[in-house]
Amino acid sequence: MHPLKDLLNERAIRDVKGIVSICTANPWVLKACFSFYKDIKSPLVIEATANQVNQDGGYTGMIPETFKNFVYDLAKEADFPLERLFLGGDHLGPLTWSFLNEKEALEKSKVLVRDYVLAGFTKIHLDTSMRLADDSKTEMLSTDVIAQRGITLLQVCEDAYQERLKTVPDALQPVYIIGSEVPIPGGAQEEEGIEVTKVEDFKHTVQVYRKHMEDKGLLNVWDRVLAVVVQPGVEFGDASVHEYDRIKANNLVSSLKDVSGLVFEGHSTDYQTRFGLKEMVEDGIAILKVGPALTFALREGLYALAYMEKALMDEASQSKFMEILDDVMLDNPNNWKKHYHGSEHELTFKRHYSFSDRSRYYMPDHRIEQAIEVMMKNLNDIPLSLLSQFMPIQYRKVREGLLKKDPELLAQDVVHELLKDYRYAVEGV
Repeated sequence: MHPLKDLLNERAIRDVKGIVSICTANPWVLKACFSFYKDIKSPLVIEATANQVNQDGGYTGMIPETFKNFVYDLAKEADFPLERLFLGGDHLGPLTWSFLNEKEALEKSKVLVRDYVLAGFTKIHLDTSMRLADDSKTEMLSTDVIAQRGITLLQVCEDAYQERLKTVPDALQPVYIIGSEVPIPGGAQEEEGIEVTKVEDFKHTVQVYRKHMEDKGLLNVWDRVLAVVVQPGVEFGDASVHEYDRIKANNLVSSLKDVSGLVFEGHSTDYQTRFGLKEMVEDGIAILKVGPALTFALREGLYALAYMEKALMDEASQSKFMEILDDVMLDNPNNWKKHYHGSEHELTFKRHYSFSDRSRYYMPDHRIEQAIEVMMKNLNDIPLSLLSQFMPIQYRKVREGLLKKDPELLAQDVVHELLKDYRYAVEGV
């Protein structure tokens, strides 16, 4: 059995009660994750989303095999125990090809999931919840259609696993996340009016998926379904967070007792408090997805460094990191224009400070990477007084000998502070 399935099956008797699923392709965030998780109990799950990584390269320019190698190389550099590292595929389905008709979009999706499984991704979230070009523009997509498409992709995953066994005899069997009530990658554009998934919708999803698996001769795979994605009532907007309310979610989470062997996977758990995250895990939302909050934390750290650089260096020597980041976003607005709305001043604010953190899409740009490199060199000897002003938490750690006064480590430690909330949720420490 897959170690993640074992963990979730034994939640009642284990010290670790849930799984944190890290959805990012940012090397700084990944390095922070490897250093944070290196000496703790929890498994480390790193996920790539279908629009980040696919057979066409995605917005990262990486195919699944390339992403796998990229993550594993960083893990080895950090001396991270690879037996505790698991790769996941998020929103795998026709997300990137929803403008095509069903036949074409599913053919693309089949290649996508096959490539993920062959590359060694073992946590597979099948998401076929989006309308395709030849679907009705007015009627909601039925759970039956969503499940049919999802099971078609599941069969491809199972076939790909058998193919992988020929070259990797001890390869782990894939485990699956199902469900149609899925927020878009990166969170909703607005968190107003968020409703908790109805119990009958959750149970109907389980029944329909199970029936289609049985019809396709795949009922033996049901034991490898980890979780169902639901909306437990959490979301975030540009500057606000819809907090978890366990009273409002009570009917939904109580219904888990009627479906053995499953937990819920919560998307858009970013920016929840540590206490809210812990309540979610206790209530059966035992897989916590997090993505934008991690790059947001990294951006906070980098901005703090940028402000210290401005205080230390004359203008001609400064990296102008923040200004260059905004210039790059303005040069290519495709990754933020549909998500940010308002006056020019409001748009500027959102590009820099929105919780949805669309700036993460631009970090790989060579101009930004070059600016960060200059900034790191300029900050090779940060005065303690300046560190106290802009990074008080890290200042305290430096004074106590817990953290080196290295600008890269300082930025990564801001990510560590966020990861502490998730560790508290799943381990209670």
